[in-house]
Amino acid sequence: MTTRSRGRTVRVERRVEASREAVYEYLTDSTKWARWQGASAAVDAVPGGVFGMTMPNGMQASGAFVELVPNRRVVFTWGWHGHPSLPPGSSIVTIDLLEDGAATVVRLVHDGLPTEERAVHETGWRHYLPRLGTAAVGGDPGTDPGPAPR
Repeated sequence: MTTRSRGRTVRVERRVEASREAVYEYLTDSTKWARWQGASAAVDAVPGGVFGMTMPNGMQASGAFVELVPNRRVVFTWGWHGHPSLPPGSSIVTIDLLEDGAATVVRLVHDGLPTEERAVHETGWRHYLPRLGTAAVGGDPGTDPGPAPR
């Protein structure tokens, strides 16, 4: 897994042994999303559709879908309810799915993060992309414990 943060952006990349179609399903379906991230999710995967997720600790993130290119790209806004510097919809997550033989390279870019939020979001995405990879190949990533503190 490759991780790089610069400025207000976090970049995380991971190769998963699943097709782009399989990975895309886990980014566009509420039940499948909740298998790899959070305790529950509400996903209406159409441009302008709602994205919402509740973490195991009760924190809630939400935003809206901006762009969906089937099996290739998912873009949505992101932020936390009750968070003073990162409210719902105030940052943007772009996930590109790149074919790599029978596998997929998942390239995630999270833009617009306040400086003080970069490290925690980098830790979070590094925790969640392996869980996405496990779920997309039909495995069970288990109950989401949330990312370990850094």
